[in-house]
Amino acid sequence: MKTLKFYTGVLILTMASACNSGIKAPEAEIIPKEFSEFGNTRIDNYYWMNERKNPKVMSYLKEENDYTDAKFLKPTALLSKKIADEIKGRIVEDDSSVPYHENGYFYYYRYEKGMDYEIYCRKHEHPDSTEEIILDVNELADGHDYCEVDDICVSPNNKILAFAVDTVSRRKYEIRFRNLTTGKMQNDNIPNTAYGMVFADDSRTFFYVGKETTSLRASKVFRHVVGSDCSNDKEIFYEEDPAFNIDISRSQSDEWIIISHNSSTTSEVRLIPTASPYKTPVVFRKREKGIEYHVDHCNGKFYILTNENAKNFCIMTCDSAYYDNNWKVLIPHDENVLINDFTVFDNYLVIEEMREGLVAFEVMDLKTKERHLIDFGEEAYSAWTKENPEHFSNLFRFGYSSFTTPPSVIEYNLETHEKKVLKETEVPGFDKNKYEVKRLMVEVRDGTKVPVTLLYKKGIDLHGNNNLLQYAYGSYGYAEDDGFVPSVFSLIDRGFVFSLAHVRGGSEMGRKWYDDGKLLNKKNTFYDFIDITKYLIDNGITSPEKMYAMGGSAGGLLMGAISNMAPELYNGIIAEVPFVDVVTTMMDESIPLTTEEYDEWGNPNDEQYYKYMLSYSPYDNVEEKDYPAMLVTTGLHDSQVQYWEPAKWVAKLRATKTDDNPLFLHTNMKAGHSGDSGRFGIVKEKAMEYTFLLWLAGIKE
Repeated sequence: MKTLKFYTGVLILTMASACNSGIKAPEAEIIPKEFSEFGNTRIDNYYWMNERKNPKVMSYLKEENDYTDAKFLKPTALLSKKIADEIKGRIVEDDSSVPYHENGYFYYYRYEKGMDYEIYCRKHEHPDSTEEIILDVNELADGHDYCEVDDICVSPNNKILAFAVDTVSRRKYEIRFRNLTTGKMQNDNIPNTAYGMVFADDSRTFFYVGKETTSLRASKVFRHVVGSDCSNDKEIFYEEDPAFNIDISRSQSDEWIIISHNSSTTSEVRLIPTASPYKTPVVFRKREKGIEYHVDHCNGKFYILTNENAKNFCIMTCDSAYYDNNWKVLIPHDENVLINDFTVFDNYLVIEEMREGLVAFEVMDLKTKERHLIDFGEEAYSAWTKENPEHFSNLFRFGYSSFTTPPSVIEYNLETHEKKVLKETEVPGFDKNKYEVKRLMVEVRDGTKVPVTLLYKKGIDLHGNNNLLQYAYGSYGYAEDDGFVPSVFSLIDRGFVFSLAHVRGGSEMGRKWYDDGKLLNKKNTFYDFIDITKYLIDNGITSPEKMYAMGGSAGGLLMGAISNMAPELYNGIIAEVPFVDVVTTMMDESIPLTTEEYDEWGNPNDEQYYKYMLSYSPYDNVEEKDYPAMLVTTGLHDSQVQYWEPAKWVAKLRATKTDDNPLFLHTNMKAGHSGDSGRFGIVKEKAMEYTFLLWLAGIKE
């Protein structure tokens, strides 16, 4: 017997009934494909959907979009527009960034009213000097459905701009050059690249990272002479190991080009002097499985962040280049503090840490070795390092926000310990005094206490059975921070509670937090989320009829897992670009990211990992039972999670589930993993998602 799992109310039942009348939900063609591994047989009825050039695939995606449009988007168009207008209304249209100084210029970007993209600018020597526009992304975007500039780099002589642009949303960049003296674009465009790039000291020799054509792995380092034909570029290194990606950067001292080779668990660094760009790259320390290290250089020393004999990482120094046997401990390992990164200056070292689930900045005086923490003054917040390009400075710039504090740019004097707020983002109509934040430590099934941060409007009874949206990610060691999310106030102002669950798989509570939510411990991520949900329900903060969940990408995997494991706890789920076909994807080495992520999920060619993945893979575990109402999104050009994973999952859910709850797939036919480009691009998509939740909750305005 099919059921409706909406909370009782004539309005909701009426909407749900309307959703299931008229236009019929798409029925994907069943073409069984058999997979046999380790004596196990899997039947995939929708494997054909990965044939991007098959007209049936595009037809099916269009049918799903048409269905979503007819059954959800059109009936809720007025509410969605209202939400979109609210979100857009919290954006100052003619805004600009705080200028930072580098090599004789103040650099910044600004927006003009009605424009979607940045205008990158600089001023010579003084903030009040004449503005020079170095790149207007609005001009680049003209004629394209998508446009993203992910890196810009100015030559040491300040005359050439290099930048990486993606006009497909496949994260395959093209590097272009602009002569800043004449203002003209040059002809030496370089296709199929990553976005890392550096100039050598001569301002002519340029290094960049090339990508594999199919897997999109960043695997090659090339040397290019600015102004020459890129077909003549010299490949100076190829990374053969398919688990590794390459990145390239310039050291803080500007003396070294740093080529970083990284898998999920192992690192290797090569160095080239910026003054001698034709020298062969030299290995700083040979890779050793399980040893990660990151290198920077300043004041005649190399500074190394490493996990060698230090699970939560330590910082070491090396006085001589290329030697791996004389590293000296500068910041020792602390089992209670994870070191994420550092910024080094001539006289100071700023260490970015995770302490009790929150970012902390610890400052060391390199002469006296004295250390102190920068005080933030709030219980829950987010902080991040901003531009600090000049090693001789005593000023450290960072960003700061909280659930109720819009993003600020703060300058901290490392010598006097004084903080100066350079800018707090203006959010029209926002009053932080209307809201409250509460941080909880929820004990889950194995006794672990997991941080949870709640945001809600003052006056809300936390034990009053509220509509509640819970969000989490929980993968790759990525720590979700308690930062400002301007869009979510369209839910909060309508009585929702927002819950951010810092589940295992991130690194909020140290490296062990990550290790306990990956590989053969991955189910802890799902259990944490479910147990937090139960806590919120058991304590009367919400109920299954008013409980909603959302996550994207690997967080979309989390959404798929909880929909199989505990569907009765949720009234609605939003899965953004979800990674849901775990086994089939991880067994296909031609798909981008697959081989690089064996250290995250496991290698399914190993029976132990195969069986564990199979036990939680959302697509493989769809069952004949009731599921919550669901909105699933994807992008046709997604290179991180291929469009066919969400499409197959929705098709299988439609054919298998036993309820009449709404199930919608929305495919962005013009974009990829991150959705539409531009600062207003996300507004429409976010409005659609929030409208879905409000629709389910019976909130019409």
